[in-house]
Amino acid sequence: MKIAIWQAQSSYCDYDANLVRLSRALQQAKAQQAELLITPEMFMSGYVLRHHLPALADSFPLTALQALAREQQMAMVITGPLAENGNIFNASWLISDQGELLAVYRKTHLFGELDKQQFTAGDQPVCIARYKGLNIAMLICYDVEFPETVRAAAKAGAHLIAVATAQMKPFTFVNRHLIATRAWENQLYVAYVNQIGREQHLEYVGLSLVAAPDGSVISQASETEEQLLYAQIEPSTVVSAQHNNPYLKDLRTDIF
Repeated sequence: MKIAIWQAQSSYCDYDANLVRLSRALQQAKAQQAELLITPEMFMSGYVLRHHLPALADSFPLTALQALAREQQMAMVITGPLAENGNIFNASWLISDQGELLAVYRKTHLFGELDKQQFTAGDQPVCIARYKGLNIAMLICYDVEFPETVRAAAKAGAHLIAVATAQMKPFTFVNRHLIATRAWENQLYVAYVNQIGREQHLEYVGLSLVAAPDGSVISQASETEEQLLYAQIEPSTVVSAQHNNPYLKDLRTDIF
């Protein structure tokens, strides 16, 4: 499957503007024969929301996003705030090209006081769905910095980890070093899709990428530009890599 990763800056607190921009990105990705588009963390709303958060969570335009996926005939991993049972989560939704909601992931590891003041942590260790023969797991930003999260997804059969992120300065080492390591140590694909620009006190570092099971970077964005990048994801490559480099099989889980 050919995927698209969209490095972009959210239009702050503006669902209508972000829907228009998303529609254009889906059209462009579709024209390049991509079948799945992945957005950055909290793309639909912006990230530093504070007093805006409750209203935005209550009005998240999921129905409009599902209609957009059907209209463009493109699957997507889309992100924003989720209101549920009196809590608000930092969430990713996987929507099929027919507008079907395949999975919802709630960020499990909250980073710093900003995250902890705004959101409730999810408690689902693995969120994985199968789409057109590809097993897609979702993580959000800080989640991927814990080896256990990616390992759990790999053990559950993931071919691709779709990581929506809002990585900011000074943490470029995550983009430059850690993501490819996660791909290599689990022998799978990792798509890490970041915001750009400034949002209040945060400066995002861009550098979105897709890392392959051999640890190579097969798509890499700049630090500052909005970009649509593409990568071919082959489940057979994951199967072969995990056979040839059997970390999952050889790990002595009996002694840990």
